[in-house]
Amino acid sequence: MDYRQILALFFPILIDQAFIVGLNLLNTAMISSSGVTAVSAVNMVDSLNVFMINVFVAIATGGTVVVAQYKGSGNPLMVSRATASSITSVASVALFVGLLIMLLHNQVLTLLFGSASPEVLSDARIYLTGSCISYVGLAIVQAVCGSLRGIGKTRASLFLSLSMNLLYVLLNIVLINFLHMGVLGMTLAVNIARFAGAALALVYLFKWEATLHLHIRDLFHIPLSMLRKIMFIGVPFAMEQMFFNGGKLLTQVFIVGMGTHAIAANAIASTLAMVFQVPAAALSLTIVTVVGQCMGRGNIDDARKFIKSFLWLGAGALALVGVILMPMYHPLISIFNPPADIVGDIFWLLLLTTVVQVPLWSISFILPAALRAAGDSKFTSITSMLTMWLFRISFGYVLGVTLGYGLYGVWVAMCFEWGVRGAVFMWRFRGTKWYAHRLI
Repeated sequence: MDYRQILALFFPILIDQAFIVGLNLLNTAMISSSGVTAVSAVNMVDSLNVFMINVFVAIATGGTVVVAQYKGSGNPLMVSRATASSITSVASVALFVGLLIMLLHNQVLTLLFGSASPEVLSDARIYLTGSCISYVGLAIVQAVCGSLRGIGKTRASLFLSLSMNLLYVLLNIVLINFLHMGVLGMTLAVNIARFAGAALALVYLFKWEATLHLHIRDLFHIPLSMLRKIMFIGVPFAMEQMFFNGGKLLTQVFIVGMGTHAIAANAIASTLAMVFQVPAAALSLTIVTVVGQCMGRGNIDDARKFIKSFLWLGAGALALVGVILMPMYHPLISIFNPPADIVGDIFWLLLLTTVVQVPLWSISFILPAALRAAGDSKFTSITSMLTMWLFRISFGYVLGVTLGYGLYGVWVAMCFEWGVRGAVFMWRFRGTKWYAHRLI
């Protein structure tokens, strides 16, 4: 691969990530107009949603890696089979997860967020139930987009993702701003948008994507050997996501105990931090295709060279975005109409991550994505799980709760965990074991 091909992969993913984060920003701002109770409920449930959704997104990532490696090896038949297997397995996992949480939603909310106010919990029940229904629609879109990225069709992936997310925002504008339906309006919007997106993704795959030659019946014929390859990458990553996001969920439980304003400050600061990380996040998605195809061709030197380049590009992108956006803090924060007493807290949280993420974010997130694309899934997953629970959770509890530093303590622990995890991944990358796996 040359850098022109990589740029052709990267820019559609960058646009996609920018729109997703921008639309999430807009959605958070819109639900903020319904009051602190609504934004707190949505943020609480979204912390649980991230935990659940990342389980089947992890399986989709397994599909992306297998598709990319078969594409690199020049085997179009196996590319098609891997795509079909990915869609079926991801949708099945999402259906199971959605039904399980719907059945247990009262117990889950009481266990995790029982200290929240009754008004917040009431809104949270509505939003959680609706989110669970929408999981299958989102899973299909994620699986199709992941497979398309694996073969380098990032423009098609961008088209599908934007179609779903733009529809979501338009529906939110109508249902929240004009019809004043609050959390119920957001719940309806997310279901309509995700299932419409799933229908469009399948139509695109069967009718418009000629290179894959897929038919509906292919989704019901899954070779076990192909499923094992996808799960070899997907299951460790899913376990990592469960433990990693479970840790973030536990952190959210700490924050719920700090009060409604702390929940809102954390939600807004987290949303703005995601805006700053858009280019680096796009690089972490792009590198899966790049390294996967390099490994499919057996070209280790190219994989190593591109990984180093992506790490430097990620750090540079984070620094550049921070320099551009931090001076614009007050116009950005005004979108959310936050209470005056949390504006200063949000600023210091955002400044902390903006500075610390320049040296640490790339080695903590882009590098493990590259190692996973080479088949080194178990090591990356175990490392992420251990550092999350040994450092971010334990240290976060000590700083935030025991020592009373609140949100600041929780965020400092998060940054410290980035450094520890990144150091371990750099040590792995300097060795030879990360590329010793034979996935296909």
